[in-house]
Amino acid sequence: MQFRVRSQRRPPTVIIVALIDVLIVLIIFLMVTTTFKQQPAVRLALPESSQARPSGVHEDPPLVITVDAEGRLFWDGEAAPLNEAALQARLKQEASRRPNLRLALSADEKAPFGQIIKVMDAAKDAGVRVISAFAREPAVRRP
Repeated sequence: MQFRVRSQRRPPTVIIVALIDVLIVLIIFLMVTTTFKQQPAVRLALPESSQARPSGVHEDPPLVITVDAEGRLFWDGEAAPLNEAALQARLKQEASRRPNLRLALSADEKAPFGQIIKVMDAAKDAGVRVISAFAREPAVRRP
C-alpha cells in the first residue's frame, strides 16, 4: 500500500471587498424598490375675494392681557400686576373708549385655566366682541 502524502488544504479566503460591494448594491436596490406609505391629501382651490383687505394694516393693535404661571394678570405690557376687579374696570373703560376693541389673551403654559376663563368673562361683561384667546407671539412687558 502506498500512502500518498496529501498536501494540506488551505482554508478558503473570503474577499471582504467583494462582499461589501454586493451588500451595498442590495441595500440600494431595496431602498429604491421599497414603496412608501402615501399620506392622503386634499387639494383645495380656495376662492378669492375682491372685497377682502389684509388684516392688521388699518386696524388698531389688540389689547394684550397676559396671565403668567402664577395666575397674575398684566395689562398690555405693564409691569405691575392687576387684580380681577381692576381688570374689569379698566376693560369697561377701554371698551367704552374704543368700540371695536379687540383683546388678545397671552397666557403661560402653566397658567391656571380658571384665571383665563375669568379674564374672558370680564372681557365679555365689558362688551369686548373679539377675543383672541391665544396670542401667537408672546407679549413683551415694558419696564
